[in-house]
Amino acid sequence: MPAAALFDVDGTLLDTNYWHTIAWTEALAQFGRTPAMARIHGAIGMGSDQLLDHVLGEDRDRGEDEAIAAAHQALFARFWPRLRAFDGADALLRQLKRRGWTITLASSASGRDLEVMRRVLDADDAIDHATGADDVDASKPAPDLVHAALAKAGAGPEQALFVGDTPWDVQAAARAEVACVAVLSGGFGERALRAAGALEVHADIGDLLAHLDGSALADPARYSAASG
Repeated sequence: MPAAALFDVDGTLLDTNYWHTIAWTEALAQFGRTPAMARIHGAIGMGSDQLLDHVLGEDRDRGEDEAIAAAHQALFARFWPRLRAFDGADALLRQLKRRGWTITLASSASGRDLEVMRRVLDADDAIDHATGADDVDASKPAPDLVHAALAKAGAGPEQALFVGDTPWDVQAAARAEVACVAVLSGGFGERALRAAGALEVHADIGDLLAHLDGSALADPARYSAASG
């Protein structure tokens, strides 16, 4: 089995978390819901199925959920021209690819948003596989996306590392028995990421690249079945 580096996209490779916060805030307001933006930001990293439960509570009328999620997608699309990759994101993926990792994106985004973000990232030459919200029944912190990414990469949990920016990423990886390297660029603190079980925490993806030789991602041979 190959060693697989699994990557979240929003907030990890691309600077999108606060655009998502705004889009969800405006979408919810269209339906008379006005939770604090801080609460909405705290749920970023989940897919809409989990986020609405977290923000609005599970004991609610779910009849508007699909319309709210659709409104969020439409509102987030306004920000597409303003999306940017974090400095070093493409370089990190290419460096990991050169070292022998199989690179798989594991995003809670829908197919349309994921396609746009891949264009912004501009690193398809280093990406082997991608999976998104359309491929699973439940989004993070459920482990479904991590399981789907492992299946596409052809790797077992012990042959993989996940890279993410939210406690939901870390929890999803842990539930799939995959270790998680975390970054602070999504707006979540180191304490929250460590408490969720992050193996290591870096300021952002560029910082991870700068300190790659000291990271768990340094040597894929440690995670390849062939090393074992």
